[in-house]
Amino acid sequence: MSENNASNYDQQLEEARQIWNSEASSFDNQPDHGLQDPMILAAWTRLLKAHLPFSKATVLDIGCGTGSLSVVIAGLGHDVTGIDFSPEMIAQAQAKAGAAQQPIQFQVMDAAFPKLPDQQFDVIICRHLLWALPEIDHVLERWVRLLKAQGRLLLIEGYWFTKAGLHAQEILDALPTSLTDISVQNLSDQPDFWGKTVDDERYLITARLQT
Repeated sequence: MSENNASNYDQQLEEARQIWNSEASSFDNQPDHGLQDPMILAAWTRLLKAHLPFSKATVLDIGCGTGSLSVVIAGLGHDVTGIDFSPEMIAQAQAKAGAAQQPIQFQVMDAAFPKLPDQQFDVIICRHLLWALPEIDHVLERWVRLLKAQGRLLLIEGYWFTKAGLHAQEILDALPTSLTDISVQNLSDQPDFWGKTVDDERYLITARLQT
């Protein structure tokens, strides 16, 4: 990245950080963010349990927001690290983990350029963030380097009625060639995830790192 491009990126990142800091206190008001409805919480718990290892695993929740998924994953017995570029979101996540008595490690960090050791995680999960990042093919390459051999990548994304987001095929086209066992699961037809019926594109992409 050139010096000029880096400067522009830093400015855009700071502007976005301020926006999400201001959203942190009300973020969980969305049913699929706060998971406060038992039916919605149960749906996400079932989905995560189905795609996470049976035994204890190291899991990175990228763009963890207020930590709702991090807490669910930790509750399933896994060792969780959550990162988000918003300090206010991280503060909410730490409070939530504390209330749930889950020892989750949260860090303020730019998801596009995670400063973490390579080959550290068994699973990386990201929900509703990849669409907002530049050059997703390069971002995915950086994320995959953080996976251990046979590590799993779980991407929950969508292309919403607002015309924001990514179509599933856009992500499939950007996935590193080192990934295998790639699949797409439709989530649009399951209102329990969202607390309502939706008719836009929502999905889970799963993949595994080849040895």
